[in-house]
Amino acid sequence: MGPLAIDTYLPAFPVIAQALGTDAAHMQGTLAAYFAGLALGQAAMGPMTDRFGRRWPLLAGLTLFALASLGCALATSVEQLTLLRFAQSLGGCAGMVISRAVVRDVAQEQAAVRLMARLMLVMGLAPILAPLLGGWLLSAFGWRGIFATLAAYAAAMSCVVWFLLPETLPVERRRRDSMMGILRVYGQLLADRRFMGPALAGALPLGGMFAYIASSPFVMMEVHGLTPTVYAMVFRANAAGLIVMSQVNAWATRHLPPARLLRIALLVPLAGAVLLLIGAVMGPGLGFAFLLPGLALSIAALGAILPLSAAIAMQPHRRVAGSASALLGTLQFSLGAVAGALTGVLHDGTALPMAIVVACGSVGGFLAYRMLR
Repeated sequence: MGPLAIDTYLPAFPVIAQALGTDAAHMQGTLAAYFAGLALGQAAMGPMTDRFGRRWPLLAGLTLFALASLGCALATSVEQLTLLRFAQSLGGCAGMVISRAVVRDVAQEQAAVRLMARLMLVMGLAPILAPLLGGWLLSAFGWRGIFATLAAYAAAMSCVVWFLLPETLPVERRRRDSMMGILRVYGQLLADRRFMGPALAGALPLGGMFAYIASSPFVMMEVHGLTPTVYAMVFRANAAGLIVMSQVNAWATRHLPPARLLRIALLVPLAGAVLLLIGAVMGPGLGFAFLLPGLALSIAALGAILPLSAAIAMQPHRRVAGSASALLGTLQFSLGAVAGALTGVLHDGTALPMAIVVACGSVGGFLAYRMLR
């Protein structure tokens, strides 16, 4: 639900801006508010799920998401839309946190990695299908129809959770931490090398993907001259590579331990970073032949890195699985926001800023796991 709400309304940016009498900068603010809500909301959602179980916080999050989405559909100003997008993200983050916590409740080691890979399969479909869905909804029902559809989707998911998802955290395993206790848990996780090593191994390369999402339209269409249609095909191909790698990773866990697989997977974006830097330095023309496979390797590798790093980081922390899952998400989106901002600060009219940020994420993830784990 988190990724779906990001990508479905992107095709409607110009139409919404015109309807609400605003500009592109304020529309970007609605997206920034959503990312901020995802980062903050996950930090709060984790302790809630450890205290109240998985089902009720998830149902509450889905309800908030549905109501906020309906509010977005009725918004009459960009200020209202920004505030409601923030509320929408607070509800949408529940599924992101709780899904990982449920996996940790019911599975360990290889089984947990395989379930995480299934989550990656669903998350990987969002950037492929959501813009297409958003474009169709925009032409059929207008931009308000996009948010009304998100509200209906959240309501449908509430029914699925109510009837099909059992509670996976028994009462005897729930925590009753005070605010200081919650902060202490987060402090212990941040100081735990077994957690931070794999957590950063996943979060830093993911920051590179945020930089790619922020910069690739300019790099592909303005620097290298791709048409919007061809750019969309490249974007979907990279998302498809991530999906395929996540399923290959699920198969590989039957033959190799997760820790070893993660060490191998972290080498792939290093190779991608080298190709990216070469392509960026060479510039338009021949440089594109290096840039394209460099991006493909860097993005596809996340299909293995993200489920492996999440499963390994959360493995020793069953008693605080919700908080551990929340901290994982907060780290990922915080570093992703920093990476996206860096590409803007370093912008020089070439592909080099994107290549540098992606390469830093790849190298940082590799070193974090090697040095901390």
